[in-house]
Parts: sequence; C-alpha cells; structure tokens
Amino acid sequence: MVKVEEALLALLGVFEFENGRVWKRYDFATMDGLHKKGLITEAHGRQESVYLTDEGMRRAKALAAKHFWTNGAAPARQ
Repeated sequence: MVKVEEALLALLGVFEFENGRVWKRYDFATMDGLHKKGLITEAHGRQESVYLTDEGMRRAKALAAKHFWTNGAAPARQ
C-alpha cells in the first residue's frame, strides 16, 4: 500500500462514524486508490461521504492504532 493511502486509511479509521461512514473531503486520486483496492465505496457522486468496506474498516482501525495510538475512535470534543 502506498504511504499516502495508508495514512489516509488511518485517518478514515479514526474519524469514521455510523458503522464505517466517513466524509470524503480528501484527495480524490488517493480515495480512488482505496476504492480500487476494495477498502471504500465509490468516492465519486453527489453524496458527501463514503463507507469503509469490512476489510477497509479492519485495516483502517489497525492503521489508526499504529499511527495515532488510538483504538480507532475519534477524540471526544471539548
């Protein structure tokens, strides 16, 4: 996996909500790469979010823990 895709997937793991839903306000070329690997749903279209696939969710949470020392949950807002 390309380092940029790995970092983005880690971020998606941290900021996912509603069982794998994530905002798609990231570079579309990188998002397309994740889609081609079967890790997220199609990034093009009118919707403002995509979903992590089961494999995408598993890998995103593992990468979030690796890179951000988190269990994959976004920090609570204060």
